Amino acid sequence: MNYPADIKYTKNHIWISIEGDVAKLGITDFAQDQLGDILFVDLPEVGGNVDTGCVFSEVESSKTSSELISPVTGEITAVNDELDDSPECVNDDPYEAWIVEVRIDDNAEMENLLSAEDYEAFCAEQE
Repeated sequence: MNYPADIKYTKNHIWISIEGDVAKLGITDFAQDQLGDILFVDLPEVGGNVDTGCVFSEVESSKTSSELISPVTGEITAVNDELDDSPECVNDDPYEAWIVEVRIDDNAEMENLLSAEDYEAFCAEQE
């Protein structure tokens, strides 16, 4: 599995890359491996809001459907439209195939995120 050290993670298998007050969210390598072939990503509307602990998207795969839980609160400023036509990009490179970009309301939420090392240990417990 791949656990890039320059991003943060959640126990819901979401990765988050933060630049200033903007974050990109996607699913982790562990998550895409567990889900199998990604067939569809339900992209939310740009301009909508997400709340910490609430569903921001849903991913359908060959094995199951999975709701994606936001680790941050804010406004959706962009979605990865490439996933409409090529959802399999998530399987090919989950850390490049981001799902949404969010302008974060409160950077204090970042304190609850996991480092790559902590997330890797968490995933090892899940297997």
